[in-house]
Amino acid sequence: MINVKDIVYKGLSQKNKNVSDAYPQNWADLPAVQYVEEENKVADFTDDKEQSSFIRYRIDIWDNKSTSQTACDVDEVMAGLGFLRTSCSDVPDPSGLKHKQMRYEAIIDCDKQFIYHTS
Repeated sequence: MINVKDIVYKGLSQKNKNVSDAYPQNWADLPAVQYVEEENKVADFTDDKEQSSFIRYRIDIWDNKSTSQTACDVDEVMAGLGFLRTSCSDVPDPSGLKHKQMRYEAIIDCDKQFIYHTS
């Protein structure tokens, strides 16, 4: 298993102030960005060990205005890390805030930390 949460957090934090891997606690400082590792599973197992991991992140953005610029910033960070955007959509939110949800995937070589994609 490979853990890249620190790398994802560092990248997202360079573009946004309110970044967390938990539901946002500070709604006064918008936009709020939440990143969640949805999947981290073996992609390739040979020679009795995991050779690569499939990793999927879900990123939620909330803002009282538009989420578009933050989404572009998130996309720039995640693409720069080698992740492929597989989904991006607006989500109705009963709070009245704008809410966008994005998903990113990659397969990471556990030894070389090389990222590649299935599509």
